[in-house]
Amino acid sequence: QAISISKAINTQEAPVKEKHARRIILGTHHEKGAFTFWSYAIGLPLPSSAILSWKFCHVLHKVLRDGHPNVLQDCQRYRSNIRETGDLWGHLHDRYGQLVSIYTRLLLTKISFHTKHPEFPPGLEVSDEVLEKTAGTDVNNIFQLTVELFDYLDCELKLSESVFRQLNTSMAISQMSAVQCRLAPLIQVIQDCSHLYHYAVKLMFKLHSSPPLPPRRAVFLSPLSSLKNFFKKASDMLYFKRLIQIPRLPESPPNFLRASALAEHVKPVVVIPEEAPEDEEPENLIEISTASTTEPHITSDIFEQTFGPPNGIRDDRDAQIENLKKEVDVLRAEMEKIKLEAQRYITQLKAQVNSLEGEVEEQRKQKQKALVDNEQLRDELERLQRAKQDSDRSQRLCAEAEKKANATEIRYTKLKEKHSELINTHAELLRKNADTAKQLTVTQQSQEEVARVKEQLAFQVEQVKREAEMKVSQRSSESGPAGPAPSPSQPGKHVRRVSWPHWQAGTELSAQVEALQAEKEVLRRSVSEKECELLSTRGLIEEKELQLSQEADKATREIRELQGRLLEKSNQEQSLQQKLLDEQFGILQETVREAEDILRDAVAKLDDPLHVRCTSSPDYLLSRAQAALESTDTLENGHAQYVASMADAAGLVGALALFAHLTADTIVNGSATSHLAPTDHADRLTEMCRDCGQRSLDYLGELKDKQRLRSAELGDVRRALREVLQLAQELKPKSLDIKQEELGDMVEKEMASTSEAIEDAVRRIEEMMSQARSESSGVKLEVNERILNSCTDLMKAIRLLVMTSTNLQKEIVESGRGAATTQEFYAKNSRWTEGLISASKAVGWGATQLVESADRVVLHTGKYEELIVCSHEIAASTAQLVAASKV
Repeated sequence: QAISISKAINTQEAPVKEKHARRIILGTHHEKGAFTFWSYAIGLPLPSSAILSWKFCHVLHKVLRDGHPNVLQDCQRYRSNIRETGDLWGHLHDRYGQLVSIYTRLLLTKISFHTKHPEFPPGLEVSDEVLEKTAGTDVNNIFQLTVELFDYLDCELKLSESVFRQLNTSMAISQMSAVQCRLAPLIQVIQDCSHLYHYAVKLMFKLHSSPPLPPRRAVFLSPLSSLKNFFKKASDMLYFKRLIQIPRLPESPPNFLRASALAEHVKPVVVIPEEAPEDEEPENLIEISTASTTEPHITSDIFEQTFGPPNGIRDDRDAQIENLKKEVDVLRAEMEKIKLEAQRYITQLKAQVNSLEGEVEEQRKQKQKALVDNEQLRDELERLQRAKQDSDRSQRLCAEAEKKANATEIRYTKLKEKHSELINTHAELLRKNADTAKQLTVTQQSQEEVARVKEQLAFQVEQVKREAEMKVSQRSSESGPAGPAPSPSQPGKHVRRVSWPHWQAGTELSAQVEALQAEKEVLRRSVSEKECELLSTRGLIEEKELQLSQEADKATREIRELQGRLLEKSNQEQSLQQKLLDEQFGILQETVREAEDILRDAVAKLDDPLHVRCTSSPDYLLSRAQAALESTDTLENGHAQYVASMADAAGLVGALALFAHLTADTIVNGSATSHLAPTDHADRLTEMCRDCGQRSLDYLGELKDKQRLRSAELGDVRRALREVLQLAQELKPKSLDIKQEELGDMVEKEMASTSEAIEDAVRRIEEMMSQARSESSGVKLEVNERILNSCTDLMKAIRLLVMTSTNLQKEIVESGRGAATTQEFYAKNSRWTEGLISASKAVGWGATQLVESADRVVLHTGKYEELIVCSHEIAASTAQLVAASKV
């Protein structure tokens, strides 16, 4: 069993052979436990090789599933070892390491579940009666068991998704041994998933038959979709077609609300075909004398794999060559299958390329649509500006109309005052006319009185005449002859004396009457003139009043019409302004969502195992972080402009896009730089990049909220970017601080110091060799000689490589410098020169570390893993030196 374990769990990137796994499983049944397995597994150097850890997890999974029932209790005691292995590889950036971390979580979940529910064997094969009995009738117990089954299934699916993701990234073909090494554990995953799916369906029907609980059909959809995709991908691979028959799952999930649908459910059955008998060498299954007898053999295998056989000892390479020739013949037969599968992959990739081109075309159309929408918004803005200008012009016209109305009102007031004055003048004239009429009446009465006086006077004069004549006739008759008769003129004189005062008074009255009549005539003419003037003035006033009322009505109508148009324009302008604000805010939100997607994708790269192989330099990270920090100023200006005028989001949208891309580029390059940085710096840089992404997402979240948009600040984002910038400055190689004029001398000094370090290492190894021969013997001497011989050969090869690299470097300088000096050539090609310096330093340091590790191993104060790590470090450094020696 120990021999099978050593052959099954090794560092070769090939799947575990079924015969070795079968012998291990039979050994667990023979000894009724996994004591031998764990006693050997504890001594395996799992932290030194991710492939070794991956194969260990695979074998442990098979032992748990198919081994003796007591294996579960033995594995329970070693849970801490499994967890430590997973945690170790989970913190390291290695493709197999990430898979080992996920696989250990699955194994721990499997051990915990079967320990908690002993009714379920690790193989997960139980009858429906046992399942019903285990679930019971309590709804809470059924629900708890269902949740645990879903967690179990989720761990299985995560492992399959991680394996397929790595295969899709590396363009793998399932017939390659490296690919089969990853795919082999999925056979056990398929077997587990088929049982877990069946039990989950059964329990979901029981849950939906319980009235207190709401339907939980949505919980089942995501695992079913992932499981269907997993089974479909596995069914399409040639590797699985000859090893396992994968069942087909229904296209749609069962209707858990219908109890009769349970009868329609078909249990998925996984069938593993019978294997052809393999040529097996006779080996003892379990017999192992002691652990001490196996340890030298294991140690010998490790050193033979790492350093090769010692000098002067014949190995089995000839037999391996023969076997390889036979494998070449077999592989040629498999090439056609591989070509067919490769052709299928090419077809799939072409389909993916076509779909991606379609997506690119769709994105181009969306971009074109966005440009058209932007142009429409610009036209709408211009139209709004024209409408605003029309509104201003209407306001000016309204103001002019108001001015005209005011002037008309003033003229109307003046005319009204003139009309009042004319009315007062007319009234005064009427009063004067009345006075004149009174005076005329008085004059007429005076004339009538004068006429009566005249008549009385005439009557009196006639009476006086008659009396005078009568007296004259009496006197003549009485005197007769006695006296002379009076003359006729005497009575007339008497009459004139008597009537003169009356006549004089009548003459005066006649003169007064004539004067009054003349004055009356003058007054009558004046009144008639005033009346004519009053009538003409009244007609003019009425005409002016009519004209003013018409103008006032017209002005009122125009004012009302202009006010209506102004109100309509104002409402239209407000609606268009609001529409513009909404559209600008919508464009901003779309940009923010796109920026969030970009940043989330960049942050996800920090935990993506596929991103482990991506590397970057601190210089490039420095430039990206500086550009991202500068973009925050542009973003702040754009934000300030948008807050000042929310009708124009163009500046903020452009600044957001630039900020998102530069920040995401900084995060991705920070993650890539951390893959080459020391552990402490790598962890700090990863956390800083994650914090930078979170701060940026918080800022974008504030931009999505209208209430918090005005108060959004970039202080935290700037602080996070400055921290990334500062750490990138710390990670920057110190050799870059050397002046370019000193680079030429620096190259020669470093190459010389590297050669001296290698020669010193060879000298120390020879000293250790002589010391080991004098102080040790037997197997210990043989092991030490093999170690030191391997180190000596390695140092000789490195010295030869350094000498060749130096000569190549001189040839490059001589052929490329032209008329310039060597120092000028180094200064001109400073990056190449710095690469040479860094590579030579790495080689010299690696040689020194290898000698020190070999010294500690020979003195039994060090571990063999240190030698392995140092040899890998030297291999990487020499590869760097070879690459740096080229232009």
